[in-house]
Amino acid sequence: MYLCPFTKRMQIMSQKVRVRFAPSPTGPLHIGGVRTALFNYLFAKKHGGDFLLRIEDTDQNRYVEGAEAYIVEALNWLNIPFDEGPGKEKDCGPYRQSERKHLYKQYADALIESGNAYYAFDTSEELDAHRKDHEAKGKTFIYNWHNRLKLKNSLVFSAEETQQKIANGEEYVIRFKSPEDETLHLNDIIRGEMQVETNILDDKVLFKSDGMPTYHLANIVDDHLMKITHVIRGEEWLPSLALHVLLYRAFGWNAPQFAHLPLILKPNGNGKLSKRDGDKMGFPVFPLEWKTSEGDLFSGYREDGYLPEAVVNMLAFLGWNPGTEQEIFSLEELVSTFELERVHKAGAKFDPEKTKWFQHQYFQTLGIEKITDLFIGNFSEDDRLDYLSIRIPDKEAFHSFEEFSREKVKRILHLIKERAAFVSDLWENGNYFFIAPQRFDSANYNKIYTTEAEILMDKFKKFLGNIEDFSTENLSEQIKGWITSENIGFGKVMMPLRLALVGEMKGPDVFDILSILGKEESISRIEKAIDFIG
Repeated sequence: MYLCPFTKRMQIMSQKVRVRFAPSPTGPLHIGGVRTALFNYLFAKKHGGDFLLRIEDTDQNRYVEGAEAYIVEALNWLNIPFDEGPGKEKDCGPYRQSERKHLYKQYADALIESGNAYYAFDTSEELDAHRKDHEAKGKTFIYNWHNRLKLKNSLVFSAEETQQKIANGEEYVIRFKSPEDETLHLNDIIRGEMQVETNILDDKVLFKSDGMPTYHLANIVDDHLMKITHVIRGEEWLPSLALHVLLYRAFGWNAPQFAHLPLILKPNGNGKLSKRDGDKMGFPVFPLEWKTSEGDLFSGYREDGYLPEAVVNMLAFLGWNPGTEQEIFSLEELVSTFELERVHKAGAKFDPEKTKWFQHQYFQTLGIEKITDLFIGNFSEDDRLDYLSIRIPDKEAFHSFEEFSREKVKRILHLIKERAAFVSDLWENGNYFFIAPQRFDSANYNKIYTTEAEILMDKFKKFLGNIEDFSTENLSEQIKGWITSENIGFGKVMMPLRLALVGEMKGPDVFDILSILGKEESISRIEKAIDFIG
């Protein structure tokens, strides 16, 4: 009986929502996979449902050690943990397909008994010969209704012959018997209604003679046994939708609702974003860094200093739009706002600069105590300094954090955090607080440090030495008063002073810099700048 999509959806939504993320452990989790996991998580939590993790590891030849642990760690780091899965066993486990392989043969046999599948004994060499023959004639070889009665399978052989071949140990596969001359009416939550003619479908392999199912059979059986109500997956699985719907029908099971997410495209929009595009283009495409067995290291968002909240917010906008101008969403807001109907059909271009923008927005919301912890933690070990490409040219000139009270470090970070998106930016924007300039911006130095400036700064240095109260407020008052009394332009003092303290024409208010550095260090830097002219 055909049910209209709305009626079918209402029936399914009356059940408890159960969705699954089912990656293969063949390497690190690409952000396309993370986006799929996120959308499944948001949909489940929006409807008070369950989010399952299922590891589809039937292809042991492509299995990569550590990939499963990586997937779990990535989901936990992003604060989108699964409710059921490996290590969180419940009634529908186990959750690794390799531990479920004893289940699938009975379902393959059931399809044969019902006439929806058949044994095929064609060898790979024979099938390759058929393909080449068709290509020579300008045709495409498809194993389905139009030629299956001419090939080597149980639709041609008698039951006795078929069983004898199996008993003799001949290799076989079990193929799905696609129906002839039928128009399938399919529905996708994102893409709407679609029609597929069954005559163009091939008879997919469901089960191999080595005792392992193919993805198509295992996927359907597992989704049914795990009571999955909605299958939210990538666009690349859209061509398999017809087969999967037919399999549900062949088993006599209610199919879940399907939603196929759009591709994530390269920044220029030309093609799907691949696992190697990130290092080629200078941005991560993995949530966590990944080191291959050959020693290749791929960067990750976590190790590059991104906050998980920023990554989640960025991923949510790859193909989804809330319908408002709001761009910053907490995870809780995403859960309450998310709707599959607002996911686009077209591919979503990945924008590295927009990702940094999200990071900056979230970084600015961190409290100063948290930022201080992150800053000190990141720079407490030499290997972290090396990783962040930070080099201290003169170790002896470096003022270690131990020389600064936590309150002073907090004060520094408060002044410079506004322009920072990463912890490493804090160092880039404020390293001069911890290490005196080793060189000066030559263009500005040659312009600013004239003979007149040298004489003036020497005079200012002596005046500065007589100030006892080095608070920002008192320094501002005293220095401004001195400039007025000397009847000189404000910039005549402040520009060479900033260059002496910072090494460049950048940084927060000069009076704040002086106050934090203190009298002795400030005078030392002024003297060094004066000497540099020689």
